[in-house]
Amino acid sequence: MARVLMIVSAADSLTMRDGTEHPTGFWAEELVVAHRMLREAGHDVDIATPGGVRPTVDRASFAPEMTGGPERAEEFRAYLEQIDAELSTPLVLGDVTAGGYDALVLPGGHGPMADLHRDADLGRLLVAADRTGRIIAPFCHGPAGLLSAVDEDGTFAFAGRRVTAFTNEEELGGGTGENTPWFVETALREKGAVVETGPAWSSHVIRDANLVTGQNPQSSEAVAEVVLDALAE
Repeated sequence: MARVLMIVSAADSLTMRDGTEHPTGFWAEELVVAHRMLREAGHDVDIATPGGVRPTVDRASFAPEMTGGPERAEEFRAYLEQIDAELSTPLVLGDVTAGGYDALVLPGGHGPMADLHRDADLGRLLVAADRTGRIIAPFCHGPAGLLSAVDEDGTFAFAGRRVTAFTNEEELGGGTGENTPWFVETALREKGAVVETGPAWSSHVIRDANLVTGQNPQSSEAVAEVVLDALAE
């Protein structure tokens, strides 16, 4: 069985365009669905955060209108309680080496826009993992973490690669709106990634060799399925 590292934001707020702080963290559905599917398939999953800080769940991700109903919200809550010991003592991202894992998975929530997008330890891991063909799978706002991956000469490691991410349309229409400090889709395009988006709020996954990206929370299951297929190859 494979070893998977789930890299989760340690941020609990995002500084908005107007300077206010917006409570955030990881999105429950994204972490739960990916973690559960990988574990049920028999793979080992470790959780790591910057500094080994316990990650914060975005409370908005339990809202019934976000989850598809109160039963689904309770399902996510119950699973997070089940893995609470792991969430309480995550690995320190800076202590991890890419060689110890077959895949790196990065769920979203707005948290990655506050820390992972500029985390040097994550950048080091992503560059090393990509060079050795390990699976890299960020989704929703998780692809913000790709922005940390810069080669020795300052080149964005994923320039020219096909990706998707939470879209500007989705951010403006159902995310943090006009007050969003920056947009993941735009930032990836400006760095040279080839961003391919699907219809808003529908499952959309792009696989470019070892790089697997998903557009939104609705893509969580499909991302995990593609990662499972890639691990089986």
